Amino acid sequence: MASKEVIAVVVILVAAGAGGLGFAAGYEYKTTNACAGGPANTTLGVWGAGTLDTLFPLLAGQLQNQTPCITGTTQVYEGSLDITTAITALGLKTDVAAVADYRLIPSLLEPTYAGYEVVFGGTPEVLVYNASLPAFAGVNESNWAEKLITDVTTSGNKPMAVWNASTDPNGYNEIFSLELQGMLHNGSTSAYYGQLYGGPPGTPAVPNSGRTIIEHESQAATLLHTGVVSAFITYRSYAIVNHLPYVSFVPIVGLQSNNTTALADYAPLSTTIFGGSPGTFKTVVPAPILFAITVPSNAPNPTLGFDFIHLLLSPQGSAIISSGGAFNPIFPAWSDHPSAVPAGLASDVTALPSWATALLT
Repeated sequence: MASKEVIAVVVILVAAGAGGLGFAAGYEYKTTNACAGGPANTTLGVWGAGTLDTLFPLLAGQLQNQTPCITGTTQVYEGSLDITTAITALGLKTDVAAVADYRLIPSLLEPTYAGYEVVFGGTPEVLVYNASLPAFAGVNESNWAEKLITDVTTSGNKPMAVWNASTDPNGYNEIFSLELQGMLHNGSTSAYYGQLYGGPPGTPAVPNSGRTIIEHESQAATLLHTGVVSAFITYRSYAIVNHLPYVSFVPIVGLQSNNTTALADYAPLSTTIFGGSPGTFKTVVPAPILFAITVPSNAPNPTLGFDFIHLLLSPQGSAIISSGGAFNPIFPAWSDHPSAVPAGLASDVTALPSWATALLT
């Protein structure tokens, strides 16, 4: 989908970011002539993982402001597996779909419902907590799990919120963070996991109703503010955009690392979720948390979907998603099929690293 007449051109000089994530000086952001020959009134469809519900509306608003034919947006932010199911099983249509686990688009949407994915950034797991509770006094990256267990076992304290692992990747990622913390600090994956979930590691995790409560992630901030829960594990991006107190994990426990040591620590772990069909189950293994996006094959306005991704990868988009340290943007972005992305994105993407490709299987 090559760029034709340019509606807007913005050239911003930016320095390359730390760790190889950043932008080359002179990056040129262009929108296609998406309005040419199309309807005067067009709705942009944006579906994304729940934690994107603050950042992606900012991107959608910016694209709408500079694209005259976009007169409105339809935005849905839910669990990533809910998003893929809506496309595949319900036949619903959107211009872009973004998920919180880069493995979902290749495994659930490709090749029928999408031809490629673009991995645009990562954000680790953290512990969000009620800072007024004595149980969390002195909490840090080493003792957070002990503090969490003390909190939920203290009479009168509210439980920890957990998410449905069968619809939301954060649900299984929080399980892995608990198991990794136990493995690295106590020599047992069950040390903390076993106090919050029933069922051995690797089997379907059953939240302990006395210490946990299953909730919807989109309500997490409200649940904490209103005292319904006292803590939860979530993405750093969610904690930052909602101005919540949080403590970081060591990179391996936060599912942020992709070095040899981290991948070796992830390899023996797994959990089980529903497979999508009645009575079926699926094994999920840990991977570094990477968010990905695609334009579905049945998108009503694929050119607008392309423009949204192009804006997301631009310096402007990077500034939005990285504000406050929410996301670590990746540029050039990673794609499982670089040759399949629209021509206008060719210079914005490169192939997935070999370690990430290996985890797709």
